[in-house]
Amino acid sequence: MSSSEAQRAIFGGLIANEGGEPVDVAYLGNEAFYVIPDGDFKRYVEAVTVDEQVLALLKEQLAGMHDVAVESVLKLLGKEDLFTKASVDMAIKNFDQAFRLADPEQWKPWLGMMGFRVIVNVHGEVTRIESPEQEIDDL
Repeated sequence: MSSSEAQRAIFGGLIANEGGEPVDVAYLGNEAFYVIPDGDFKRYVEAVTVDEQVLALLKEQLAGMHDVAVESVLKLLGKEDLFTKASVDMAIKNFDQAFRLADPEQWKPWLGMMGFRVIVNVHGEVTRIESPEQEIDDL
């Protein structure tokens, strides 16, 4: 992971604590931290720590429906040739790497409007991910 990846909060604005309070983003030096409300305290957790948990959980969920995802993308593109299928397959397998490189400001508003939300405890551990289709509990 490069130092530039540790400098931003990929899911800033989409995270809340277990009490439903929004988690802010703060920078200490060049490093991003999620600021998790804990009563009268604010706990600072490295953003990269939380972001990596979220990406791993999303990748795990996507892996469970890999074939369906590939077929859906092929239908959406209107192509079903071997090369397109191989490209889509590889993109889905490497989704977490592509996600890290993408500009989050392009997709965060859309995810927020769709109801995507990450819930963390006061230690920055992801306890669940809320998404439009389903909720993943007890992670």
